Amino acid sequence: MTEETNGTEVPNNIIPINIEDEMRGAYIDYSMSVIISRALPDVRDGLKPVHRRVLFGMAELGVNYNKPYKKSARIVGEVLGKYHPHGDSSVYDTMVRMAQDWSLRYPLVDGQGNFGSVDGDSPAAMRYTEARLKRIAEEILNDIYKETVDFQPNFDDSLEEPSVMPAKLPNLLLNGSSGIAVGMATNMAPHNLSEVVDGIVAYLDNQDVDVEELMEIIQAPDFPTGGTIYGMTGVRSAFRTGRGRVIMRANATFETTKSGKEQIIVTEIPYMVNKAMMLEKTAALINEKRLEGISAIRDESDRDGMRVVYDLKKDAIPNVVLNNLYKYTALQSSFGINNVALVKGRPMMLNLKDMIRHYVDHRFEVITRRTQYELREAEKRAHILLGLLIALDHIDEVIKLIRGAKDPDAAKAGLISRFELSEVQAKAILDMRLQRLTGLERDKIQGEYDELMREIADYKDILAREERKRQIIKDELIDLKARYGDPRRTKIEMFADGDIDDLDLIPDDEMLITISHEGYVKRTPLTEYRSQGRGGVGSRGVATKDADFTEHLFPATMHNYLLIFTQKGRLYWLRVHQIPEGSKVSKGRPIQNLINIESDDKVRAVINVKTLEDADYINNNFIVMCTEQGTIKKTMLEAFSRPRQNGIIAISIDEEDRLLDVALTSGNNDLVIASSSGRAVRFNENRVRPMGRTAAGVRGITLSEDDKDDKVIGMVCISREDAQLLVVSEKGYGKRSDVEEYRVTNRGAKGVGTLKVTEKVGKLVGILEVGDNDDLMIINKSGIIIRMPVEEVRVIGRNTQGVKLIRLNEGDEISSVTKIERDDEEGSLPASEVATAAGAADGETGDEPTSELTA
Repeated sequence: MTEETNGTEVPNNIIPINIEDEMRGAYIDYSMSVIISRALPDVRDGLKPVHRRVLFGMAELGVNYNKPYKKSARIVGEVLGKYHPHGDSSVYDTMVRMAQDWSLRYPLVDGQGNFGSVDGDSPAAMRYTEARLKRIAEEILNDIYKETVDFQPNFDDSLEEPSVMPAKLPNLLLNGSSGIAVGMATNMAPHNLSEVVDGIVAYLDNQDVDVEELMEIIQAPDFPTGGTIYGMTGVRSAFRTGRGRVIMRANATFETTKSGKEQIIVTEIPYMVNKAMMLEKTAALINEKRLEGISAIRDESDRDGMRVVYDLKKDAIPNVVLNNLYKYTALQSSFGINNVALVKGRPMMLNLKDMIRHYVDHRFEVITRRTQYELREAEKRAHILLGLLIALDHIDEVIKLIRGAKDPDAAKAGLISRFELSEVQAKAILDMRLQRLTGLERDKIQGEYDELMREIADYKDILAREERKRQIIKDELIDLKARYGDPRRTKIEMFADGDIDDLDLIPDDEMLITISHEGYVKRTPLTEYRSQGRGGVGSRGVATKDADFTEHLFPATMHNYLLIFTQKGRLYWLRVHQIPEGSKVSKGRPIQNLINIESDDKVRAVINVKTLEDADYINNNFIVMCTEQGTIKKTMLEAFSRPRQNGIIAISIDEEDRLLDVALTSGNNDLVIASSSGRAVRFNENRVRPMGRTAAGVRGITLSEDDKDDKVIGMVCISREDAQLLVVSEKGYGKRSDVEEYRVTNRGAKGVGTLKVTEKVGKLVGILEVGDNDDLMIINKSGIIIRMPVEEVRVIGRNTQGVKLIRLNEGDEISSVTKIERDDEEGSLPASEVATAAGAADGETGDEPTSELTA
């Protein structure tokens, strides 16, 4: 039968569906399948499904460490046919990697034959190689047949496979894992077994132990290829948050041959580096003259170990050549740690303590289920032995009863009735051999029964007491350490020459960050600047080129993050201590040398962030951005908490617009946006909904229709109730007004007057939130800088001209203005002590004649 739809006959066994809904549902199903069933490891055993199936298939096949090797093709066929219905290469490649001692810190498969090399050579075909389980792999499988884990049907419901391994071995921490899912990835580093066991034992002794204390025990990742971890900042970040970047270096020494030729000898390379490819690229750099001082490269590696020789030219300095090798080749590389694993079927980011806690929780469950299984089996056996003992105590009667029965069923029924036995006990008596009737055999049965009763009591005690389970886990781990523990392979260089990247070694001093119009940046100790009185001519603040001037000036501490926003709406990250220090008069270094900013882009706003690691902080603070054309956008700080070397898009901006200002807010601040025409609008940020990282934003202020050159000149985030707004014009006028004079309106309004813009005063160039304890830094385009207390600027009405703040030479204009918090130990110099400046009258306002300032 058919039915007619819009004139078209459609068979009624076809159901019309929305293709968008179908695609969305299908893609989500696919994504979840990849995340859960392919790419991410389980936090409990550290295995992906394919690894788990290979190990279980090998165990089922009986290729244990003490059994003969079997052909790899035989093992792959077993796994494919029973558990993993995918390509044979996926299974074989997995098994090969588990056999490579340069890929896994503790290999789980014992391979015989060609299983590849650190040079990237492919393994032989599976018909040529053989394999069996390593002894350490059986610690993952141990107790799997004691009902310790759940089993699930295989792909065709014909067999069952384990959903997780009992994992006496903390495999996730020991061997790590890597994988790319849909929308997420994992990259977990390997660690040393001895350190991991000590760390887990410390957690078992004190579950309140924090990550910092665990880091004293588990020092850092321990890579199978050795090498050296260069700096601990990335390691600590990974241990604390689950994400970090570890810098690895090859281990190199200097040698001199008998002929006097100097050599660099590399014996260990960073993890996951292809040695042959590294040498090939190094040779290409030498041929291109990008690497100087090397005359020849030889790979002298053999079965005894790695040895790469760099012969140096006569005039070469070994240290310089080695540093260039670190800089330009894979002798120095990074390992980006991203600890994402499945916790109860859901992907989660895990720090060091999280991984230990989930492993211990799993072992508690395994110990409980194992003990319950052993208790059941012991009670079953004790029950049978009790029946045998009853029969032996009445052996003559039992024999008579059996001989008088017409068949086994009648004998069984008679035993059950006469001695009140169970069916299992009666069957065991009937199956008993005559030799068990001897006195010695009876003593054995009695002894076995007594031993079982002691074991049953012990099992019940284990199940009743958490401390017993905890002690069992601890004892098993200590046994693992005794049998498989080994020294660290990867060395740790806590602090490297010329590369200070360890915050614990850097004092959190206050600095003044200066960024010029042409992009020169520096940090200067705040104590280098002294206060002057209002009207002073200032001191030389920065040596600039004729066309350059200071554009950004703000205080920060050495441990802060700087979020650097450009006019194109891109965001870059920089730690304050990574900025080169310069004196008050030095020019600084081009910011392009520190971040990968595009040549046609320009820094527009820089804000300080205390940390990007504290989840509570980044999820409860927001970044608010404002453009010159009055667009405003709010985004949660968490969206900007993952630094990337090449930056990210922070806001999508129209071609004729550009990003102007950025503020860090708490989510409930009032915002004031001011335009060059002297108007300002105030509204609560709740009027702006949080948006995604690449969104374009909404209207924040409506610019003047009469002034085609009108543009936004600043945005202020009101952070306190008694706040005052200070505005500055391009001709050097300024004033303070209480923020309450600016009434709260809706977002997108034209605003109210904040400064009378006249030819004498000039257009508005800056707006700041200030208090009496702040100091002002005013910078003009000629590079002159003056620091003055805010309290010297009178509080006057909102719609006035203000007072003269700084004397300007003819043709000069104010470039930017910022505030800094005054140090209590710093005094402010009175105006009379500034020999080259004359102060303006305190009562001077824009409505009265202004005295000219003379040198």
